[in-house]
Amino acid sequence: MRATPLFSLRKFTVAWMLGLAACSSSSEELIDELVALEEFRPGIATWYEATGAGHCGYDASPEDMDVAAMNAPQFADSAVCGACAEVKGPQGTVRVRIVDSCPECREGHLDLSEEAFAKIAPVSAGRVDTEWRLVSCAVAGPVRYRIKEGSSEDWTAIQVRNHLWPILKLEWQKSGAWVQVKREPYNYFVEPSGMGAGPVRIRITSTNGQQLEDTLPEIKENKIFDGAAQFSPR
Repeated sequence: MRATPLFSLRKFTVAWMLGLAACSSSSEELIDELVALEEFRPGIATWYEATGAGHCGYDASPEDMDVAAMNAPQFADSAVCGACAEVKGPQGTVRVRIVDSCPECREGHLDLSEEAFAKIAPVSAGRVDTEWRLVSCAVAGPVRYRIKEGSSEDWTAIQVRNHLWPILKLEWQKSGAWVQVKREPYNYFVEPSGMGAGPVRIRITSTNGQQLEDTLPEIKENKIFDGAAQFSPR
């Protein structure tokens, strides 16, 4: 979660089988096309000392600091985690990935990392008027799934990472039927009764209706599995 106050002084309290856990390799093709999900809306931007970690439960990303925190109303209990926004400021434009929430920020407000803010305005400005909209992310490689610490065959929590489009829902196949899994405010899809030891068939749906199916080979805490594919940019 994020702490107050508003900007520079704020710090954190802070249909295929999957392969083994892996990070993106340099050979993975980058999908960099920017496709808008909506029209530009008026807003404001501030900045904070980001690491890439935060309310969404992602790891720190020192190699990718174009990140932001979403205001509380539009954070929507983590529904925008991993989504991307194009932000236009007085001196430039930047595409940021949503990794955190800003509880004290009102609707329309994005709190950018210092690095991202510097691309749209002088850091000394602290707060500027903007226009922004949700867009596709720039990603390399397939979607990924992280199994949360504490997970087992009796309690299973799965996080979706590295997705081109925002994630609308996650389902798992139980007795031949697809069962939707609730997304918790800390950005994990949690099945309180567990999904068994695995393999587990899952299906994710993006906000624009695209679907991907994968099979988790096992349910083992702190594991990250590559999916077989990525969403299409169109």
